[in-house]
Amino acid sequence: MASNIVKHENHGILSDADKVEGLAIMMNPKSVAIVGASQNPDKVGHVILQNYLDVGYSGKLYPVNANASGKILGLESYRNITEIKKPIDLAVIAIPAKFTSELITECHKAGVKSIVVVSSGYAEIGEVKLEQELIDLANKYKIPLLGPNCLGVMDLKSRVDTLFLPTFKIDRPSIGGVSFVSQSGAVGSSTLDIIANEGFGLSKFISYGNASVIDETDILNYLAKDEDTKVILYYIEGVKRGRAFIEAAKKATLKKPIVVLKGGRTEAGSKAAHSHTASLAGSYEAYDAVFRQFGLIRADDIQDFVSFSKIFVSQPKCTGNRVAIMTNGGGVGVVGTDSLYSNGLQLAELSEESKKALKKALPPIVGVNMPIDMAGDADDKRFSATLDIISKDQNIDAIMAITLFQTPGADSRVASTLIHYGTTMEKPMVVVSIGGSYTGVHKMMMERSGIPVYDSPNTASRALAALISYSKYLHRMGK
Repeated sequence: MASNIVKHENHGILSDADKVEGLAIMMNPKSVAIVGASQNPDKVGHVILQNYLDVGYSGKLYPVNANASGKILGLESYRNITEIKKPIDLAVIAIPAKFTSELITECHKAGVKSIVVVSSGYAEIGEVKLEQELIDLANKYKIPLLGPNCLGVMDLKSRVDTLFLPTFKIDRPSIGGVSFVSQSGAVGSSTLDIIANEGFGLSKFISYGNASVIDETDILNYLAKDEDTKVILYYIEGVKRGRAFIEAAKKATLKKPIVVLKGGRTEAGSKAAHSHTASLAGSYEAYDAVFRQFGLIRADDIQDFVSFSKIFVSQPKCTGNRVAIMTNGGGVGVVGTDSLYSNGLQLAELSEESKKALKKALPPIVGVNMPIDMAGDADDKRFSATLDIISKDQNIDAIMAITLFQTPGADSRVASTLIHYGTTMEKPMVVVSIGGSYTGVHKMMMERSGIPVYDSPNTASRALAALISYSKYLHRMGK
């Protein structure tokens, strides 16, 4: 099975430990040289330097441009990286590909500790020899190198940001526990923009492009040990060291959930992946089998990245699939029930004790069968009474609270009630809220308090199913 994934083994001078250490330096550099920095706002190097200033990076910045004279964006510039004469933790290379090999040697002379090459024009367009030169030089000088053909790295805590995406075009996420790895810069940037407008935060983003030196296995080894990373998202088009990746995944999934979106699932997609990042995409069936065997969670699209992240970063483990549905809108409760069974879950049965308690606590118009329809006039007291009872029912493994904020009794007090129970009870809870601006305000209120909120019952059910599947995997592994 694993052999179908293995395409290339690169045993260079740089060890796996060297590359993991290099990633740690890239993520928290005390000084950054940007080679290709420019006064021209249309140039990639200008955007990268401007971003560092915009996001509040507090380390030393050294703009480098062969034609520079004076200052660039108010910072003293250098014509060559060897002129800096100060420690350089990270060099970001944003110059044409044909000049980069020579620059790697200059980085070595300057004592650079790590390199990100954002430039494109290598193996992805057939320039295999040019990319091999990068690999050989990085190994020769033992300089960990990320890229080429990538966005590079972003750390929300250290404020490192090598992305050549202007801050006014793509929002930067808040600080959180999710780290996102993307072989594709386009998938990475669009997903980042979505995450920035969701209620959970990001720890790190790594775009690795052609994976010439540092590859997906090295990144996984690094993030598995990173204390700030609670959930790992992966967009991959191919794996260069299949056996090593599997071994890394076996260890990492026992520590934290890994959600993987695999590009190139079809023959046409596989061909597109190769032309995009020179990736050897391999058999999707082989990848899928490995994912299932070693506890990686498969995402079908970018929306799954967001949906699964919400629940994994905030909710407790859950090994049962019996879900209680409570709602202030009967019809959406029916839709929610269908969504459970469509995703391999089932509607929970209330215990007799819970039925008696609900009949006593709720008005006669409320039925005490699943799904529980609390009626359109349900207020925070009715939500609270229902949650207080079903959260203690041993027949229930998880709760889906479908909350329509359009009804008279649903307001901020209902949102506060959901936050209270969702952050204090031992069972996972998801909220489904469908609507416009008023709903959106309360959705953000809940998500910023650690409650995963979804726009449809099916999306919420998919997220619950992912959480339960991963929880069962950990249980089987004795965790």
